[in-house]
This record gives sequence, structure tokens and C-alpha cells, in this order.
Amino acid sequence: MAKRAVVSTAEATVPGAPAAKRRLAPEDRRRDILAKAIEYFAQVGFDGGTRELARHLGTTQPLLYRYFPTKEALIQEIYKAVFLDIWQPSWDALLSDTTRPLRDRLQQFYEEYMAAILTPQWIRIYFFAGLKGVTINVQYLAIVEERVLKRIIREFHRELGLAVPDEVAPEDLETAWTLQGGIFYYGVRKYVYGSPMHTSAKTVISQSLDVFCAGYRAVLEQRAAGAPRTTAAETPVPPAKPTRRAAKV
Repeated sequence: MAKRAVVSTAEATVPGAPAAKRRLAPEDRRRDILAKAIEYFAQVGFDGGTRELARHLGTTQPLLYRYFPTKEALIQEIYKAVFLDIWQPSWDALLSDTTRPLRDRLQQFYEEYMAAILTPQWIRIYFFAGLKGVTINVQYLAIVEERVLKRIIREFHRELGLAVPDEVAPEDLETAWTLQGGIFYYGVRKYVYGSPMHTSAKTVISQSLDVFCAGYRAVLEQRAAGAPRTTAAETPVPPAKPTRRAAKV
């Protein structure tokens, strides 16, 4: 006679009862909490509290604090996951590869870089962080300046046979930001404002680079030739011609 299987109360399945949650290893649980926290803050912004976050996670605040002791600690992990972990080491090598024309390097870099960051979640986290005043935007912008924009300026000098500056001039850095900002705003219009896009991201990158390269090259060549740079305030304004009515007065 076959023995009847002994089923414990904990193992018994109650019809209609929800299935028990799968127990995750601590590191898997931490990754799961982080992924859902990114999703949550991308929806509601960084004003969202940990109590609401725990409810969104389907867990408790004590468990949340076991993995992330403070909200600031969680935000720093979000910064690492969203902003730092997307950076590919190959991009550093690409931007510094002097065997290729700079224009070609920049086209490839911006196509790959923008494909990585131009997502609804990334854009929303970026703007919510800036509006809330958390530090992750400041840290990210510093990385962009150092690893992208200053490299662009130095590589331009190198390609033109000019002395490569140790310190990038403020006006040159701002010029590089116009390139970065113009391409980035394509994603803002698409994912924040929902504006119709008139062409592809690849085309926008290509045309932005054409304009930037031609304009900045002219600036550097003029500077190398020793020609004075005239600002708008210094440009002489010819006197206005008197109108017929003014002449009669």
C-alpha cells in the first residue's frame, strides 16, 4: 500500500490564494529594488517618498532600508546605474583615436551615445533630478565636460596642427556645449514634449557636426592667424539713414 505524502501547512496550496513570491538572493533583491526605484522616480520625480516607493515595490520600508539605508544612498545608486553604467570604455578610445578623422569619430560616438541615453526613462530621471536639485546632474555634467567636450576641443587643435591646450578656454568649452546641447535637445523634444520629429537622430547628429566643425575650425584658424575677434558689442553700427519724413523735420 502506497504511503500518503505528508504535506505541511506551509506547503499546502489554498485554492484562489496568491502564489508565494519567489525568494531572491540578496544581490538579486537589491538589483530588483534598484530597477523598480528607477522606474518609480522616472514616473513621479524625486519628491516621491520612501513609503510610497516601498508600496510601489510591494515591500516594506524596513526591507528597503536594509539594502539602501537612506534615500540619498538610493539616489546615488540610481545615478550610478542610469548615468555611469551606460558609459562604454570603447568611447574613450574612439574619441582619442588619432588614426581617424575627428569628424568621423564624433559621428560614431554621438550615434552610439545618444542611442544609449535618449530613452524616456533616462530623460525623465535627468530632468526630475535637475528640478529637485539633487547632485546627480552636477556629477554627470562634470563627466560630460571632462570625457567628451574637452576632448573634442583638444582633438580639434591637434587635427589642425595647433598647440593642444592643457586647460580648455571657457569660451571654447561653451562652444562645445552648444553642440552637445543641440543634439541632446532632439531627445527632449521627442520624449518630454512629444513634438513631431522632422528627421532622424542620425541626420540631426550629422548636420549638427557639419555646422559645429565648420564654425569652430574657422574660429581656430582666425585665432591662429592672429586676427582680432570682433564681438557683437565691438562691431561698429553704421548710422541710420534719415527717412524722408525725418529729413523734412
